[in-house]
Amino acid sequence: MNTEFSFLQNDNLLQDLKQYSLAEANALAKEIREFLVKTTAETGGHLASSLGVVELSIALHRVLSTPDDRIIFDVGHQAYVHKILTGRGKDFASLRKPGGLSGFTKRAESVHDAYGAGHSSTSVSAALGFATADKLCGRTAHTVAVVGDGAFTGGLVHEALNNIEKDLPLIIILNENEMSISKNIGGLARYISKIRSRRSYHKTKSITRTLLSHIPLIGKPLFRLARHIKKSIKNAMYGSNYFEDMGLYYLGPADGNNIEVVETLLREAVASGQSTVIHLKTVKGKGYPPAEEDPNRYHSVPPKGHVNRKNFSQALGETLLSLAENDPDIVAITAAMEDGCGLYPFAEAYPDRFFDVGIAEEHALIFAAGLSLGGKKPIVPIYSSFLQRAYDSILHDVALQHIPMVVPIDRASLATQDGTTHHGIYDVAFLSTIPEIRIFAPTTFASLAHYIKEGTSADTATFVRYPNAGELTDDSFARHGKTLLCQINREKTNEPDGYLLTYSHAVLEAKRAVGLLAEQGFSCALVVLEQLKPLPYSEILAILGTSQKPIVFLEEGIRTGGVGVTLYDGIRQAPTLANRSYTVLAIDSFGEGTQCESLYRTLGISAEDVVKAFLG
Repeated sequence: MNTEFSFLQNDNLLQDLKQYSLAEANALAKEIREFLVKTTAETGGHLASSLGVVELSIALHRVLSTPDDRIIFDVGHQAYVHKILTGRGKDFASLRKPGGLSGFTKRAESVHDAYGAGHSSTSVSAALGFATADKLCGRTAHTVAVVGDGAFTGGLVHEALNNIEKDLPLIIILNENEMSISKNIGGLARYISKIRSRRSYHKTKSITRTLLSHIPLIGKPLFRLARHIKKSIKNAMYGSNYFEDMGLYYLGPADGNNIEVVETLLREAVASGQSTVIHLKTVKGKGYPPAEEDPNRYHSVPPKGHVNRKNFSQALGETLLSLAENDPDIVAITAAMEDGCGLYPFAEAYPDRFFDVGIAEEHALIFAAGLSLGGKKPIVPIYSSFLQRAYDSILHDVALQHIPMVVPIDRASLATQDGTTHHGIYDVAFLSTIPEIRIFAPTTFASLAHYIKEGTSADTATFVRYPNAGELTDDSFARHGKTLLCQINREKTNEPDGYLLTYSHAVLEAKRAVGLLAEQGFSCALVVLEQLKPLPYSEILAILGTSQKPIVFLEEGIRTGGVGVTLYDGIRQAPTLANRSYTVLAIDSFGEGTQCESLYRTLGISAEDVVKAFLG
């Protein structure tokens, strides 16, 4: 670590943090911000959200003692400061690299990461579980869930809130940094909130509570009566709120970028003995002017050397604009991923036909089902790893009822930077089990546009998957039928020495494998599938022919239920293929990486693995 970061050089930072003066704690906050801006410029990462919770993270670790107490960050991309404070700053050069420091919380990485996360809205449920276990076991630990306002749009958060008992050692921090969840409650309410954020207020309150509680016989009832009267007066003056109506102790809203204020509220929450919601307002990107001015742009910054080029998400946005211009029934739905899925141009052009439902993929698809049955043509782009949350909606509410819609599946490939929580390697396997739907994997922007357009007039649900990448094939591939592409090197004979089958993002590794094989005098036909369900068996059999040349299927997806295994089950019924060598190279794990090694090599799906499968 650079010597300019004097606080971060301290190997006992977590222990010494509690003894720092307020001035020292603020100096540490400044240093952490400088460190985050400098390191993420090299590694990439979630910058704006981390900059917003610097003071909050410092206050949490000054009041609580992890790992005995637990801090659970929703999603986990707010946890960079937490990682630094718990001794992982020295590892930030490996952030979001295979085998390196995760961009999210990860239990295997540190005892201070109580719960792993990469997807949204899970923290309150997990924290409730921890707090309930502590109560049952008689432990004195506290559990804190730090939830951004975006995650509060996920229904899972509210399912958890509905199950919270009042007397748990549980603190929920609502970190409001972008959306206006709370109404403008007026000057009086802001003044009361300011008073409640002062140490003197809570010290007086604590003394009063202690004195009343120790009065024999009538003390505790008297304290409860006083608290009831205070709450009634407050509600009459400026209303109650969602959390208090659910029986939770509510503190805030308050300045979440003020260490002293946050510490005061945390200590009050701990002392109260109640399940508490602390509502904080923070500035996303705080301390770094470019991120403050444009937090969306700096939500996730690319690593050094990254070159922007047109990708499938942008191509989808262009396709939807083109289709919508001539078809007023086309509508677009997103689950809080307008920018990531390339929908911003559509939303600008057709605001009445664009719906952002928040982090609620299940709702998005059932909402789309209703729109479809109402005569519209819904298009619902969802990241592959996020689509997992909506399996029941796909099966029960869409496919079973034969409701047509188009679901573009974005980020359908290995997530080299975001890691295991974001790998888009399961969608083909879990969707293939559902009858009567269709799955396509375009390799060019033109084929993407074709399958999207064709899907808007189909009578069943159409899923179109693609990676976060540019076009995968070019004019060197000959198209066989509508959904099969082939590239055959016939330098030695009219019959290639082997056949390599693949689809989607694995095409890039497959092309490299063909080149490596050619260097060793092995002629390989590269066959690319663009239709994955139903599989075009007759077209595939026509290309494979009747020889006994070996077949290798390369798949950037999970093996069980994947295309490679499914295809083998189908084509082995052909007499000429029953005994033919057929090897499937696919993923058999969650996709953990190894430092300084290609993720493809670690998982056994690299070009070198293909060469080995053919040549031994």
